[in-house]
Amino acid sequence: MNFVEELTWRGMVHTMMPGTEELLEKEMVTGYLGIDPTADSLHIGHLCGVMILKHFQRCGHKPLALVGGATGMIGDPSGKSQERNLLDEETLRHNQECIKKQLSKFLDFESDAPNRAELVNNYDWMKDFTFLDFARTVGKHITVNYMMAKDSVQKRLNGEARDGLSFTEFTYQLLQGYDFLHLYETKGCKLQMGGSDQWGNITTGAELIRRTNGGEVFALTCPLITKADGGKFGKTESGNIWLDRRYTSPYKFYQFWLNVSDADAAKYIKIFTALPKEEIEALIAEQEAAPHLRPLQKRLAKEVTVMVHSLEDYNAAVEASNILFGNATSDALKKLDEETLLDVFNGVPQFAVERDAISGGIKLLELCTEKANVFPSKGEMRKLIQSGGVSVNKEKVSDVDMVISSENLLDGKYLLIQRGKKNYYLIIAK
Repeated sequence: MNFVEELTWRGMVHTMMPGTEELLEKEMVTGYLGIDPTADSLHIGHLCGVMILKHFQRCGHKPLALVGGATGMIGDPSGKSQERNLLDEETLRHNQECIKKQLSKFLDFESDAPNRAELVNNYDWMKDFTFLDFARTVGKHITVNYMMAKDSVQKRLNGEARDGLSFTEFTYQLLQGYDFLHLYETKGCKLQMGGSDQWGNITTGAELIRRTNGGEVFALTCPLITKADGGKFGKTESGNIWLDRRYTSPYKFYQFWLNVSDADAAKYIKIFTALPKEEIEALIAEQEAAPHLRPLQKRLAKEVTVMVHSLEDYNAAVEASNILFGNATSDALKKLDEETLLDVFNGVPQFAVERDAISGGIKLLELCTEKANVFPSKGEMRKLIQSGGVSVNKEKVSDVDMVISSENLLDGKYLLIQRGKKNYYLIIAK
């Protein structure tokens, strides 16, 4: 496979140094991409870069995932408005291990293949680097004029940030440039990849290598991912969409991809899956013929959820979705863990009821009118039960005198009332 061709048809190439494609066709190339380790999980904002490394390895090249332990401590002026917090080494190592575990789902770190992936951390070569050594080894080769000309620096100096640009952030491009030099000298790394906002930092590294030992290296960046409506990709009202289930459940993760717009689905399926071109084109044609069936969103959600989590998690997410939007049974509902149950019914009206009121047994009519305001009156609720319009935990209620007790509670805590086809209410025993 040709790496540049593969990325190009997927819409994943923004800028590329002349000679990059020729180098990649000539030999197995070692290339790197930086990842911020300020959390112990990646989020979907990292996924485009991770997919670039995945394609790079699939095309026979050797990927280096660089965890920016040192640079992550000080902040990057490109597009950021605040400096980052200093992490201690223990936190940094913990984050690194968690990130490697996640990357292992995309990259081969373990085989004996010559192009097996490696994880490196710039903290390892920066922690004992004194300021004097840095000034002598790096600082003397790059002029302030060169650094000032970078777009990322100019934007900050021209008032985009409230507090201007600190010296720490100003030196960021030299630190990142030194990473490229170090990996060039120790790993034979000739290519740096990243988002288009990193172009200035990447070219500083290439310039540093040229000026220190005359080496020639290359660069490739991808566009920053956007939404068709201009909104920020990967952000929801509740924050980032994380790859770790502790922060974003597989159900919520699946729902994010399932709910993207048609225009975004056609773009994202190229970027965030490894599906071949012919299959994606067939799915796009299918979507155009029957957009209401949403084949693109369904396939995108499946591919990414299976890749990040597992097939079992994907199947469970589909089953959970059917509870709210399909004809799922009470058995499917009972299988949900508490977190997924709350995710599925996030946003439906909830009522807290004293546990004692339920544990001794209470008529459903009384529970849904006096203890929880699900129905305005017992008379209206009776009529709806008689016409088959009320369900408890996805089971139709036929007896108007039905009694609810602790045994009916899901996870020993929840009762799901359905009124008609689409109205759900969650009663929580406190």
